[in-house]
Amino acid sequence: MEMIAPLASNQSSHLRTGPLWRACSWTALALVFAWAVWQRFSLPLDPIADPDTWGYLSPALRKLTGAGFGHTNGRNFVYPAFLFLLLRVFGSFRAITIAQHFLGLLAGAVFLLTWKRARVFVPNPRIGPVGHNLLGLGGAALFLLQWQTVTFEQEIRPEGICAFVLSVTLYFLVQFLTCFFLEHRRTASVAYGIALSFTAIFLASIKPSFAFASLFVLSPVAALFGRSRWWLEKVLFSLGLALSAAVLSLPEYFLSRNDEMSRTFLPTTLFVIHAQLIRDQLADDLAKNVSLPYSRDRLERLYLALNAEITKSHVGRQYAYHSLGFDPDFLMHDPNSIAAQTRREFRGDVAGVCAFYYFYYRRIWQKRPQKVVKKVARQMLRFYLPYCRAYDPAITKKLGGAYRDSIASLSNPICRKVWTAYPPAVDFMTRTQELSQRELRFQQPLFFPIIPIAVFLISIGYSTWLVIALVLALIVALNSGRWGQLRFIATVVVFMFAFNAICCLEVAIISSLDLRRYMTVQMYSTLLAQLLGFWFVLEMVIQMWQRRLQDASEPGS
Repeated sequence: MEMIAPLASNQSSHLRTGPLWRACSWTALALVFAWAVWQRFSLPLDPIADPDTWGYLSPALRKLTGAGFGHTNGRNFVYPAFLFLLLRVFGSFRAITIAQHFLGLLAGAVFLLTWKRARVFVPNPRIGPVGHNLLGLGGAALFLLQWQTVTFEQEIRPEGICAFVLSVTLYFLVQFLTCFFLEHRRTASVAYGIALSFTAIFLASIKPSFAFASLFVLSPVAALFGRSRWWLEKVLFSLGLALSAAVLSLPEYFLSRNDEMSRTFLPTTLFVIHAQLIRDQLADDLAKNVSLPYSRDRLERLYLALNAEITKSHVGRQYAYHSLGFDPDFLMHDPNSIAAQTRREFRGDVAGVCAFYYFYYRRIWQKRPQKVVKKVARQMLRFYLPYCRAYDPAITKKLGGAYRDSIASLSNPICRKVWTAYPPAVDFMTRTQELSQRELRFQQPLFFPIIPIAVFLISIGYSTWLVIALVLALIVALNSGRWGQLRFIATVVVFMFAFNAICCLEVAIISSLDLRRYMTVQMYSTLLAQLLGFWFVLEMVIQMWQRRLQDASEPGS
């Protein structure tokens, strides 16, 4: 019997990995991608605009109509350059949606490649190749078929390509970890380290809310400098990193010099997001007659104006930014609100206004650190509780209203003056007007609701799996002799969960996670982290069970 059992196991394994299984797996893969393609291209191919779109679209349209490629509303040049290239080559706004759909499909393919490569993180894994591949296919299906991925790709926003850039970044991370820490391949380690550096900087360029996370994802590469005999590799990597930074940073530096909002956007955001805390600090400073680099009369005027505008924003838009209790967008963009009043108070001195904003943001950290930390913690919890908001388990998404908002977003006289000079833009606006009058929606098939159900389950289970994975990772760290085979995957899982936490931390410090897109743009990294965590937990549970059975079967146990 002892001889028959391994033979039967080998035959079963052969059946699971034989031609029939391979045919089934390739068929399932083809069906997932075919469904993903159908979902994308059954929708209108005209992209969707919003109030932020003009900052990305304006540089491309100005260049295409004979002006220079400029810098608008503080937006980084990379995504506008992407739009310019598409419009220059294809001369149609539909090319934007098609290109972003194509990149979204590629992100799904990269997800599978990343998952397949990650298998080396566990020596002698208990989850076989079939189970591992099924987990990866399930994750890719959730990413490709979830409505939020599809609708992101329809928008004229950098979120439309973020998933692809994020997928490539994390793929290069997995390759570097494998080549450097497990396989000790010098050339491959340097090559993937340079590629990781470029994509991480690229990710932070198209979406600044990934800036902290991009620095974090580069932290494993620092281990390269700890190798004593890798001098050539260190030099090559340093040159590659410097070149990557120069290629992406120097054009941004020169283009942003003439864009005033590039200087004002961050300090103004810090001021209006923390307006309540700054108002209270202003009141304390005035009550205590604290000596400050600003006159008392000026501070009194700004305090009264800020207090009044916060009240107005709360009354006018009480449901906006629910966790803050007021609307910072109103404070920042309304022509008569606090940002405009502060500018008039400083007589248009942009440097003076920015210095004032930074001064009081630093001051609330100095004088009210507990309240600022409480605000940050409250924002962080919005990502994790009561469910992970990187996912949206809705079944339908209305598109007709989005196209109506597109018309409103680009109907400003300044915008109209530019796009009316470019015929493809006129065609795009005409088609958008027609689409806005139709009741369009993206809907998951009701006869096959497995995707929204699965998304709902993983969204409510995210925090639970996070805690379980972290506890088991701690057990592995404290008992490395017993669980040495799982040490690497445990480290990677903690790293991936930390990547998402750092994304949220940056937004929580600077802005607010009431803006849902700051969370949903993390869906790819969240899903990959959760799937890796699920695999790690399964591996550890199976090993614990096998050891328990082994101990029970030993004589004298």
